[in-house]
Amino acid sequence: MELYFKDNFFNAGYSEIVNALNEPAGSLDLKSVFGSSLDVHNADGSLVCSGKFRMISNKWEITDTEGRILGVLKHRLSFLSKKFVYETEGRGAYEIFSPAFSKEYSITNEYGNAVARFDKINGWFESGAFCLRNESESLDSYELIAVIMGVHETNKREANAHHASMT
Repeated sequence: MELYFKDNFFNAGYSEIVNALNEPAGSLDLKSVFGSSLDVHNADGSLVCSGKFRMISNKWEITDTEGRILGVLKHRLSFLSKKFVYETEGRGAYEIFSPAFSKEYSITNEYGNAVARFDKINGWFESGAFCLRNESESLDSYELIAVIMGVHETNKREANAHHASMT
């Protein structure tokens, strides 16, 4: 399944999720200008999952509609690449990797098999826009959208911290 979605410039409001035919496939509810949290809704408008940073942490937590943890996204230090690990509850751990200066990310399972990939498809001065191609039987596409937005929010936090340290 191929889905397209994007961040809003101020991290607030609704953003549409569309399929490869540009048909509505769901929405993101970006909760706040002042914090990073979101809800992911399917094509019927039903809440599927939520994502947010844990209190005083850089770990991005994905929960289901009942508030149960589906998984936690953690950034891994890497010199010339972007690397994350998404640890799920009972479904294994997945590595998210992008070479330096690339906008393409791969998602692999514990055995190194590719299960999904996503691309950042926007320009430098636009809010983040992504294309997800999911081939996983264990990870729902809407859950992966929450994971990808966690990667995006983590990257934004790190870029802001880096810029602040330069001044």
